[in-house]
This record gives sequence, C-alpha cells and structure tokens, in this order.
Amino acid sequence: MSGKSRWDYLKAIYVRYHKVSKRLRAQILDEFCHICHYNRKYAIRLLNGPAPQKPKTTIVRKGRRLTYGAKVVASLTAIWEAAGYPCSVRLKALLPLWLPWAIKRMALTVSVQKQLLTISPATIDRRLKAKRGQLKKRLYGRTKPGTLLKHHIPIKTDNWDVKSPGFTEIDLVSHSGNSASGEFLHSLNVTDIHTTWVESRAVMGKSQIGVLNAMQDIEQALPFKLLGIDSDNGSEFINYHLKTFCDQKDIQFTRGRPYKKDDNAHIEQKNYTHVRKILGYLRYDSQAVQKAINELYQNELQIFQNLFLPAMKLKKKTRVGSKLKRSYGTPQTPLERVLQCPQADPVKTQQLKRLRDQTDPFELAKRIEQKLERIFEMANQRVSPQPKDSKHQSPTRSETQTLSEIAKIFATQLQK
Repeated sequence: MSGKSRWDYLKAIYVRYHKVSKRLRAQILDEFCHICHYNRKYAIRLLNGPAPQKPKTTIVRKGRRLTYGAKVVASLTAIWEAAGYPCSVRLKALLPLWLPWAIKRMALTVSVQKQLLTISPATIDRRLKAKRGQLKKRLYGRTKPGTLLKHHIPIKTDNWDVKSPGFTEIDLVSHSGNSASGEFLHSLNVTDIHTTWVESRAVMGKSQIGVLNAMQDIEQALPFKLLGIDSDNGSEFINYHLKTFCDQKDIQFTRGRPYKKDDNAHIEQKNYTHVRKILGYLRYDSQAVQKAINELYQNELQIFQNLFLPAMKLKKKTRVGSKLKRSYGTPQTPLERVLQCPQADPVKTQQLKRLRDQTDPFELAKRIEQKLERIFEMANQRVSPQPKDSKHQSPTRSETQTLSEIAKIFATQLQK
C-alpha cells in the first residue's frame, strides 16, 4: 500500500472515528492497523492528532543559473587544450599568464576576461569533466637493473628537502611500441627538485655513452649549476662513464632502492606529463625521428613546459586516521621559481624572461602540434599500438580536438 493510499484512507475514517462510541473506535482502530500495517500506538496518534490536510506539493528547485556561459567555457577549453590538459589548480594559475595572448587570439570581451580570472578550480573541474574523461592513461617501462658500481653509489633514503636548484632526478622512458626487440629510442628525462625545471633528450638505445652525451648537453642547457643526480638502478646510469662525469664535475650521484619507484617519485610523474603524454606509446627507431624529437625537446617543448606551464609542489603530508592528506603550495612555472633563486645564472634567466614576454603560448602550442604530427608519421607503425586497441592507445593530441578546431568553434559561437 502506497503512502498516498494510507493518507487517503486516514482521511476517510478520521471523521467517523471521532463520532462513534468507544467500542466501535476499537474496531476502526483494529481495521486501520490491519490495512495500513501500522503499529497500534502510532495509529492512535494519527487518529487522535490533527485532522489530515491536503498534502503539500513538493517544490522542485531548479537550481541557480550557470555563472559561466558557453563563451567562457569555450575559451577556457581552448586554453586547457593548448596548455596540454593541466589540472584545474594549475590551469587556474596559468590563466593570468596566458590571458593577454588569449585576448589577441580570441577577441575576449571584458566580461569574459573577468570571469576567466575569477573562476575557481572546483568549477573548472565541473565544466571540463566531460572532456577530461576522454583522456586515457597507461604507463610501462623497460628498465634492466645494472650491477656495476652499486657499492660506490650511495642509496638516497631521506626525503628531498633542498632549498636551492641543481639537485635532480633522472630516468629513461622507452619508445619501443609493442616490441622490445632491436634498437629504439629512449627519452632521457631530468627533473630539478626545487624548481621543477625539466629537460629531455632522445637517445638511441640504452647506450652508456649516449646517455652520458645527453646528460652533458642537458647540463649546459640548465639555467643553474648541476649539483646532484638521483637515478634508478639501471645499467644505463650505474656505470663508470656517468660516475666519472659526476666525480669530475663535483656532482653528487645517488640512486634509489631496487624496485622502489617511490624513491624517484618526482621523475616518475614527469615521465608521463612531459614525455609519454606528448609522444604517446608509438615506436620510434630511426635516426631521423631522433633528430626531430631532439629538435622539439630543445626548442618548443623546453620553452613551453618551463616558461608557461605552472607546476605544484607538495608542502606537507598529514596523517588523518588511515588516510594521508597532502597539502600543495601555490602553482608556479619553473621559470618563476628559478627567478627567485640567487644561485641561478643571471644571464640565462634574463634571456629566458625576455623570451617568455615575447612568445605567444598559443602559437607555440600550434608549432608543437605540427612537429608532433610529423614525428607521428615517422614512427614505426608496424610494431606500434593500433588505434582500435584501446588498451594500448596513447593519449596524444591527435585524439582530441586541435587548437585550431577549438578556435573555429569559439569563433562560430561568438558570431551566434
């Protein structure tokens, strides 16, 4: 029996219940409890209480109107796509840096500009939820443990708490596709702990000399002195070539514990955001594609990732029962952190600052996309994951709308 039916039955017997004798009331009460399956005390309270009235109609709340309209979301999406899909907190931090170029490119009104600067990270998450769900993630590696010099290279067991730039974590990212046979490219990824500055180079195979040459090139490109490197236990790092290089340059050389990826957590995260997310899971195994990737790493990507993309740093961890609560600082670009360091090279930092002020990040993102399309065409498709294989599909920019497509949609909406 539904609630409405019980209420209608109560209204039907309520007046009769109060007019009859006490003996008949007991019979009506028994019948009421039997039909409606009520407890006897509860039924007495209903019959002796106020007369049942017409039930109140349920008010359906429509909710408040959306504060941020289609134009704001379209421009926000365009910036998010061009910036490489950062999280909402980082996207909020980069909006002031990107907005002057977005105004020129998208002809944003004053109202849209104000809304872009006031939108909260939580609202960004809600409005971009559908698009973010389309991105796929998958990581794998092909690290072979090294056995040389382990007793000469100390294990780093304490947490990173450095106050100056130069102490880095390094790792190799495999570009083998579906097959680990033969020679193929790896990306040597180097991340500075204090400033989150990232440098990458493509290396053919896991040659110790090749890794050393790439490391020397990265040392010259850093806007600060290289003071320390921390690696895993792969033979590409644990060898006399890299150990001698560190000894000659007075660079601290440490390693993580075997099979403990948490010891190199900073570089493991950058392996995805700064390498895998860009180049995907295709196989690259030619000298031509190595040259193209290095050209991208040393120019557009180096500028884009270090000058225009804010990164968050963990401030502290708090244990709350069985959960670990993490607190993060204000997102800043690696260049902003470098400019705050007195140890940084003043000549290089001023050059980078001028370069940031003169570079359009949207145009930079477009050039990166064009070079990536050329790199994807040079991949070895025979042993690369196929598009139909969703398990191995890489989240490249080609899977989503390009910046030019977003701009066209945005212009159409403005005309309407």
